[in-house]
Amino acid sequence: MSNENTIKSEKSPDESHAEVIVRMFPSDANPAGNVFGGEILKHIDMVAGIVAQRHSQSNAVTVSMDSVNFIKPVYVGNVLKLNARINYVHNSSMEIEVRAEAEDIVSGMRTITGTAFVTFVALDKDGRPTHVPKLLLRTDDDRAKFEEGKQRMQERLKNRKKA
Repeated sequence: MSNENTIKSEKSPDESHAEVIVRMFPSDANPAGNVFGGEILKHIDMVAGIVAQRHSQSNAVTVSMDSVNFIKPVYVGNVLKLNARINYVHNSSMEIEVRAEAEDIVSGMRTITGTAFVTFVALDKDGRPTHVPKLLLRTDDDRAKFEEGKQRMQERLKNRKKA
């Protein structure tokens, strides 16, 4: 019999997936009614953090946010739907992919508005990096996203050494 508090050695991306829905208000936007990019980034970071903590079952902190693409605007009154999944893990780090979609509730129109990749590191109770469960890759999509995430992580590390 397994204890619910036991940290698993492997988890599938579906086990830590998160979806958050947020209504956009005038306080989230500029005078033209477009939601500030920083407001969207805040929600991207928050939903990615949920995925990272679900996967690691520990505190997890943002290390980088890259490949952020604002494809279409989000407007006041829209519902912002954020879908996040873990693509890649390595020792203590995790890459989370987030897809943002805006919905005009009146018309029902849904539009992909942005994407991002957010890297987190899991920390132990003393604030030091700690190992995370491996990814259980069940589908071809899981395997492809893992390999793509691995390549992006190698590129991030290479760029960090240059800085």
